[in-house]
Amino acid sequence: MNTQEPRLLLSAYQCGPGMGSVSQIGWHWYSRLAQRLPVTLLTHIRNRAALEAAGAPLPGSEVIYIDTEWFAGPLYRLAARLFRQSQHAVFLVSSADFYVYDAAALREVRRRRAAGADWDIVHAVTPVSPMAATRLHRLGRPVVLGPWNGGLGNPAHFPDIMRADAAWLYPVRKLGGLVDLLAGSSRNAAAILTATRATLASIAPRHRSRCVPMLENGVDLDIFAPGPWPEAPGPNRPLRLVFVGRLVPFKGITMLLEALQRVAGELAVEAVLIGNGPLEADLRAEAAARGIADRVRFITENLPAEAVAAEMRAAHLFCLPSVRESGGAVLLEAMACARPVTAVAFGGPAEIVDEAVGRALPDSGREAVVNGLIDVFREVIAQPDAWRARGEEGLRRARERYGWEAKVDAAVDRYRRLLARGA
Repeated sequence: MNTQEPRLLLSAYQCGPGMGSVSQIGWHWYSRLAQRLPVTLLTHIRNRAALEAAGAPLPGSEVIYIDTEWFAGPLYRLAARLFRQSQHAVFLVSSADFYVYDAAALREVRRRRAAGADWDIVHAVTPVSPMAATRLHRLGRPVVLGPWNGGLGNPAHFPDIMRADAAWLYPVRKLGGLVDLLAGSSRNAAAILTATRATLASIAPRHRSRCVPMLENGVDLDIFAPGPWPEAPGPNRPLRLVFVGRLVPFKGITMLLEALQRVAGELAVEAVLIGNGPLEADLRAEAAARGIADRVRFITENLPAEAVAAEMRAAHLFCLPSVRESGGAVLLEAMACARPVTAVAFGGPAEIVDEAVGRALPDSGREAVVNGLIDVFREVIAQPDAWRARGEEGLRRARERYGWEAKVDAAVDRYRRLLARGA
């Protein structure tokens, strides 16, 4: 590490390996930037055990833990009681703790500056939502926000799924714009990293000149690495597909089960569903009721990333039938394993998946998605070489566009340019 590099204050409210997708994003930023720059990590106290187990503070860095459990704990328990079937709603309500965290973080770093500490630039990386309005610009240093991923509306053609996911709460996200206005977060940012077209559109036009495209997700290319394509599916070898994600309504798993049932008498297809959540019992019961329980394997324990990658490599195809996915990290991971991917063309997946790497399914309703999945199953079995080639193209893109090293390179270059121009 070069001590002449910019001194970075990195705010990652969620940060830690093995703690969920957003926490993993925070961990990748911290662990990789700490190899390049002098980093001070600001993070929540709840992340301490996971971070210290992973070796934090990492060499050349320090960690400041902010404790708001007096507020966060009761808020989470209340949300969990109110929204038992919607993890998304629980997350949305409990995320209000971020504003308490941010205020406490600002007080703490001001105290440390008064004692002689200082930084050249501030980067707030998690939460990844535009609702995460920070006041750290009050330190008087250039602030980089994001990558943010948000601004996504609700899909119009899946009312039953979205109703089951408490979608009526989603408009609450619009309050984030008011909070941002009051906090002056976007107004005072030197750069705003935006993950998708929907995110950019959600940013006030007067701030868009400072927006820079960057996907919030990345892929660890050391873990999610390619393996040999499985033996081609056929009469003696079932087509194996894999899904990775939470077992919640908007992930669209019921559509996948329906597609499996409808081809059961025609094609040999088996599915591996990796994840857990409130719908586990319902989905197991549905698979049994549809007569396909022997074709569906549930893996509900928390697998390490290496085991998830191994399951991806053992499959011919990765399926993500989610109807409202703002990002799509699992798609990038499957692509890095050289597996073709299929997903509903709404939100983040619509900007990742095309015919070169798999199939984007129409977002025009349940029947269209089910029929699209069936068409994909038939094509992979009939044209395995073509679909293997899609996997190879996905691997190429993952390496060129989505690896974490490339993202960190771009961020460090952004810091230097901002400081060079006196932002």
